[in-house]
Amino acid sequence: MSALPKRDFALEVYMSKWEFAAKHHLTASDAESMPLVSLLSLATPVDRAEFDRMHLGYTETFGAPALRAEIARTYEHVVADDVLCFAGAEEAIYAAMQVLLGPSDHAITITPNYQAAETVPLSICEVTGIPLDPENDWNLDPDRLKAALRPNTKVVSINFPHNPTGKILSQETYHAVVELCRSRGIWLFSDEVYRLIERTPSIRMTQAVDVYERGISLNVMSKAYGLPGLRIGWLALKDRDLLKRLEHFKHFLSICNSGPSEQLALIALKARAQILERNRGIVRDNLALLDEFFGHFPDLFDWRRPDGSCVAFVRYRGADGVEMFTRELIEQAGVLLLPSSIYRSELNPVPEQYFRIGFGRKAVPAGIAAMRGWLEAHRR
Repeated sequence: MSALPKRDFALEVYMSKWEFAAKHHLTASDAESMPLVSLLSLATPVDRAEFDRMHLGYTETFGAPALRAEIARTYEHVVADDVLCFAGAEEAIYAAMQVLLGPSDHAITITPNYQAAETVPLSICEVTGIPLDPENDWNLDPDRLKAALRPNTKVVSINFPHNPTGKILSQETYHAVVELCRSRGIWLFSDEVYRLIERTPSIRMTQAVDVYERGISLNVMSKAYGLPGLRIGWLALKDRDLLKRLEHFKHFLSICNSGPSEQLALIALKARAQILERNRGIVRDNLALLDEFFGHFPDLFDWRRPDGSCVAFVRYRGADGVEMFTRELIEQAGVLLLPSSIYRSELNPVPEQYFRIGFGRKAVPAGIAAMRGWLEAHRR
């Protein structure tokens, strides 16, 4: 195995300090979760009985066959044997980069990013960052991607809907990315964890594994489904040799997933239409509140509705700067936001004076009210 990343995971360090201490968690990256009893109420009688009599032994490294079959149904051209389950998305990212890349390879990722998307490959090989353009609605320029390609480029890593901006690529841009990878035989690693929460279904991107023979699609129960406590994620890809290598690498990590979590994930996926409709409704309602809130403070914030996901990257215009703003907000009002310094990249400068706000949970209105009260008391 390659060395572990040398830099701490800044987002997780920050969350470790504040996530459970903050009164108002207004930067959560997941949709609304649910109690165990509520999820079990969605189960078929057969699946509920299977959960109740589950033997708490080891499970299959690839994941339970029934779960993999249900995951496959969320794609257009995937079968159960194309799926490998992991203990959340982070393990899947780590395994994929370690298996795909070697010291003589080159990888490309986008910035800003979920830190593992650059820190893990940087611990293995040279990595180039392609910045999303905040002055052009956070768009990805395929020409910049093309210019960054090298003879030894092995992986291009993307994430749309994007964390933290919520950006979704146009079909034209996405097709250009796929064709660039296809022309060189490059693996396209596509983090799709926010898929199915879009401003409108018409802009939903096709999953990489469904459109490209070397596409690798990452997904998880944590974000759109709002079930991070299950710690169930997966990779879907068509190359069976690579799948076997990934399975062998997983033997050095979690070995296998939690059996109860796999059965609960199966129940949730079978009820996905109901769960997703609830979560989309919460997002829609919270976005309306954010429209009104940011409209009330036009001198302090540049706000635009994101294309998808349940997070957005908002520019702060106050003279005190975003670092002081977010620090005082959490310390004095108990409202947690993520300043852009958390998204610092080794590859490119990340635009300053931004913060991530999350709006996938039912408690968001209370957080908005607390932030409004604090701003009116301190900034007026």
